[in-house]
Amino acid sequence: MHILVIDDEIEIADLIEIYLQNENYIVHKFYESKTILDFLETNPIDLAILDVMIPEKDGFSLCKEIRKKYTFPIIFATAKVEDLDKISGLTIGADDYITKPFEPLELVARVKAQLRRYKNYN
Repeated sequence: MHILVIDDEIEIADLIEIYLQNENYIVHKFYESKTILDFLETNPIDLAILDVMIPEKDGFSLCKEIRKKYTFPIIFATAKVEDLDKISGLTIGADDYITKPFEPLELVARVKAQLRRYKNYN
């Protein structure tokens, strides 16, 4: 399973990568959004974890762009904690929303739950 992680905080992206690799996922990390859509054209992804506040195109805009073409699950992992941000993220196409700081094992559990539902549905 291929997981896309987009977070401009290198330490957080690295931590997510370690926990996901421990579960045998293949992780593709990016620290900004400008090359993501090109990457998706040639690389199959099973799930994406997006931060909202990333350079270039913010996570909400990127989610909208991804949803135009792809149906894989998207989880926002972000410091944007306001209810309106959560509602916006879920409304524009995210499947889940977790706020920072988060427990990495909870994020892994959410990844597994989304993948389980997505794979059973498709």
